[in-house]
Amino acid sequence: MQTETSTSLFSPVTIGSTELENRVALAPMTRISATEDGLATERMVAYYEGYAKGGFGLLITEGIYTDTAYSQGYLNQPGIATEEQARSWVPVVEAAHAAGARIFAQLMHAGSQAQGNRFVDSTVGPSAVAPRGEQLPFYRGEGPYSVPAAITAEQMQEVRDGFVAAALNAKEAGFDGVEIHGANGYLLDQFLTDYFNQRTDEYGGSPENRVRFPAEIARAVREAVGPDFTVGIRISQAKVSDHDHKWAGGEDEARVIFSTLARTGVGFVHTTEYRAYAPAFGEGGKSLAQLAKEHSGLPVITNGHLDDPATAESMLGDGGADVVALGKAALANRDWPERVRTGQPLGDLDGSLFSPVADVKDWEIELS
Repeated sequence: MQTETSTSLFSPVTIGSTELENRVALAPMTRISATEDGLATERMVAYYEGYAKGGFGLLITEGIYTDTAYSQGYLNQPGIATEEQARSWVPVVEAAHAAGARIFAQLMHAGSQAQGNRFVDSTVGPSAVAPRGEQLPFYRGEGPYSVPAAITAEQMQEVRDGFVAAALNAKEAGFDGVEIHGANGYLLDQFLTDYFNQRTDEYGGSPENRVRFPAEIARAVREAVGPDFTVGIRISQAKVSDHDHKWAGGEDEARVIFSTLARTGVGFVHTTEYRAYAPAFGEGGKSLAQLAKEHSGLPVITNGHLDDPATAESMLGDGGADVVALGKAALANRDWPERVRTGQPLGDLDGSLFSPVADVKDWEIELS
């Protein structure tokens, strides 16, 4: 007979203005399962509902594009740039809420890391610097990334407006909050990254300048949606196309980035690293989650190889995090929280979930 496990993973917590029943979140994972027009589908409803029923206290959606210009990163990526796209998310939100979970929309602008965009054939970035590596067939991409055009001041304002409009659409659709995607090599992370950002204006050079644009967007979104709607931002060092990148300024750069973002009024920071518990710089020192907590003073969600319950729980408290976000572990066990809480064994990950294309797979049972 299985016995229930009482750990800090299953204690309530408040993130921004959102109360969570536990500290286990579904990490945002690109699933490219929307319609060609960027509408959420019934299969996506079943996908997110399954995790809510499995006990995840918070669901963070895959990256959702924010405008009908340069933000889309993948073909069949969902959007929230139009009223029709926003309405398509309502069944997802309602299903999550009915099953007891809270849900945040992750707002994303791909920048130069775009692999498919139905609106434009070109890309923009802080500077005319192509991402490293090659596009991923996993996300329907092929070949080297193209060299982007250096984004203009007018286009930067369009990006700000897009994030604000998308956040307001998300609020109208019933989401509990939004997470601004400032990680993994997408546009806002490109501004943070020294080799992507070779600008000589107030948005380039020092860490203080490179964090300026992400901070402006975070502040604009925070002010637009009002105090009863949670806003946070996701931050990483590594990128989709550059897994080994580290901030050249080390802990000093981390201090600048996290303290500046905290001053925008956001309600949380979400750090993602290959291993959430590993030192952010060198062989020793603090993890990125610990640095985020220390320099922002905000609730921290953290992600990265936290499949094992004991490892996940170790990130709470002194580990720097208030919530752990699971990716591959969630794909393997959509009821991970319930299994851990009741002492049931965890299943192994089925590799077919990742190939040949990262769409939503094996959810037919929920649709039957």
